Amino acid sequence: MNAQLLQPAFVDPVLDAQRSFRAALKALAEPGLIQPLSTAPHLEGLAPATYALCLGLLDADTPLWLAPGFDTPLIRANLAFHCGCPLAVRREDAVFALLGEHDLLDLSGFDHGNDRYPDQSCTLLVQLSDLDSGRGLNWSGPGIQAGRQVNLPLPQAFWLERLRREAFPRGLDVLFCAGHHLLGLPRSTRIAEECA
Repeated sequence: MNAQLLQPAFVDPVLDAQRSFRAALKALAEPGLIQPLSTAPHLEGLAPATYALCLGLLDADTPLWLAPGFDTPLIRANLAFHCGCPLAVRREDAVFALLGEHDLLDLSGFDHGNDRYPDQSCTLLVQLSDLDSGRGLNWSGPGIQAGRQVNLPLPQAFWLERLRREAFPRGLDVLFCAGHHLLGLPRSTRIAEECA
């Protein structure tokens, strides 16, 4: 590993990792609500929230698959050093996957879990430019009291791909990141057409 590529991570590794983990849990427990992650560090190519999630969720037991846009020597070196996570060559082997908007049109290959162990599915960490500039869709399901309008800037093709591959309780949980914020989309959330 090239030591010159290494960048700082969390200032307080234990507390900041706990904050990041709690933010991820809260985002999935309250789908569609934007959660702040203000203590996140910076790493070129990753939004602070994306990097913070990696630092808080990844370890030696969580193989990570990198989409080509994130498969850089800098990102590889820092995730290997700070997280110790192995990098999966095949999507099928990943516990987490790091994707961008353009990688969402094909979700084939990722482990969707099984009926007995749906929690063993892959979790997608998706970096976007923002979390609120798309067309409004109505989300419902566990953690949402009476429906919630969410405006993620994603193409319709992603929602169709997600729908095509969902077979609850199997499915993919998604954490969307932009800047210092994240938003969760668990497999249990239902998406309806654009709100009036």
